[in-house]
Order: sequence, then structure tokens, then C-alpha cells
Amino acid sequence: MNDQTVTVTVPFAIRKRGGRKLVITPDGVAAVAAPRARVDSALLKALARGFRWRKLLETGDFSTIEEIAEAENINPSYVSRVLRMTLMAPEIVEAILAGKQPEGLTMARAMQPFPLEWAGQSSSWVS
Repeated sequence: MNDQTVTVTVPFAIRKRGGRKLVITPDGVAAVAAPRARVDSALLKALARGFRWRKLLETGDFSTIEEIAEAENINPSYVSRVLRMTLMAPEIVEAILAGKQPEGLTMARAMQPFPLEWAGQSSSWVS
């Protein structure tokens, strides 16, 4: 067995950009990491609320949107808009849960009317 040591030198620099560390390779190009999921907590929370409120209506715990709004001490129109989110296509709901929702799908845009047909929903949120 040979007791020689081999040293490998890889020139690179680490720079901070936008609060994140970035590896700069020898040719000056930034090494790109895989994009991270960007979970929109407001969108996720609204979606969860909408499904909880829908269940409360379906089970008969509350019989109207106004009753839910009064119990939650919020505006009935907000309850109605959040409940509408339960009509999103299952693929979009799963994407929101995974943090991979369409780029243009924000909380503000999700609260606006959107097509009820699942096939037309994805194109509604394309920027």
C-alpha cells in the first residue's frame, strides 16, 4: 500500500446575495442549486380554513356562511371568498400544499373569482 497523499484544490468563492450564500465557480458563474419550494403560508392557511369551514357546513355544525362569520368574528364576504378556494382543482391544492403553486397564484388572486372548471383554473393564475 502506498502512503502518498493526494491533495485536490477546487477554486471557488462563497458570496452572499440577497441573504443567501452563493458558490461562485472558477469561471465566474454562480452554481445554481435546485429551486426550493416556496410555501405561501397565507395561502396555505386560507385553504385549510376553507376546507374546515366547508366541513362545518356539510356536517351541519353551522347552516350558513353568516353563522361561521359570526363565530369566527370575521366578515361573511371573506368566509365566502375563502370557501370558494375549496373548489380549486385537486392538482392546484396539492401544489399549494407542496409549495409548488403556479407563480401567479397569490392570496390576493386566489380570493378573486376563478373558473369552476378544473381544466381552466391553471391558466387563470399564469402571470
